[in-house]
Amino acid sequence: MRDLQALPKAHLHLHFTGSMRHATLLELAARDGIHLPDALVSEWPPHLTAADEKGWFRFQRLYDVARSVLRTEDDVRRLVREAAEDDVADGGRWLEIQVDPSGYGARFGGISAFTDLVLDAVRDASERTGLGIAVVIAANRTRHPLDARTLARLAGQYAGRGVVGFGLSNDERRGRTSEFAGAFAIAERAGLLLAPHGGELRGPEHIRVCLDSLHADRLGHGVRAAEDPALLARIVDAGVALEVCPVSNVALGVYSDLTSVPLPTLLEAGATVALGADDPLLFGSRLAGQYTTMRAAHGLGDDQLAELARMSFRASRAPQDVVAASLAAIDAWLAAPDEA
Repeated sequence: MRDLQALPKAHLHLHFTGSMRHATLLELAARDGIHLPDALVSEWPPHLTAADEKGWFRFQRLYDVARSVLRTEDDVRRLVREAAEDDVADGGRWLEIQVDPSGYGARFGGISAFTDLVLDAVRDASERTGLGIAVVIAANRTRHPLDARTLARLAGQYAGRGVVGFGLSNDERRGRTSEFAGAFAIAERAGLLLAPHGGELRGPEHIRVCLDSLHADRLGHGVRAAEDPALLARIVDAGVALEVCPVSNVALGVYSDLTSVPLPTLLEAGATVALGADDPLLFGSRLAGQYTTMRAAHGLGDDQLAELARMSFRASRAPQDVVAASLAAIDAWLAAPDEA
């Protein structure tokens, strides 16, 4: 069995705050006297569920507490640098990190100023680590759709300057997804990748809305397309990639255990799948861990794991030279003797 940390990968589903190292969270909280709940200290990683509104509220509360420890520009730069270092250690060669500037604008001089800060931090982290990094700006579906339009225009202004996509995050059971179509139309006109969350907490019916109303190029999660063969065939035919995050699926109660995550069904149908860590701070597992758990849960061979890695690059907005070099490196990983 070959070393999965050495397998080159692209990481397409990683949230900004959720990428923070646990040790960094504790250190920054101690610095400013911020009280952290036991779920983020002695009981970390927390026991989570999103089966009902109360469970999601608890998850979101922990996320908001984590966001509150980022107080200075240096904190933001540190988070991005450490996220890049962690991805490189896991075999990452390309990262598309998702951020909602509206969650930080009040503290950092507005959404434009914060976006400038993040993009500068991304450039610095990329130079330091050698990891290619781009940004996906995401709207929050619990806020008004007009706020999403503001963020879509912001994302469009930075298209080609470090921002490659536009997303829609938070509890997909909240709000009406179709009402965000205007924001996604703005992003589409700007040539951005369209990557809303869908198909995790809600099933195939919501995936259809994401395809029909938001014109999704990639689906954040999308794993529950496995429940509807006709929908899955449509996704395959359209070339829509699925950002599957197995450990978070189980942590939030979407599936009872890792063997229940229907990755084999998606692969057998011909779907493009990119494994992602979602929020390592809350789920306790980073990029290589997703590959490791799927190898163990489904008995995937190294050839299948290599193809998952290839798909992550094909579904990315990485430059062609990065994709070509990474695909060649995957072939070299697969050609090397295994460690069994």
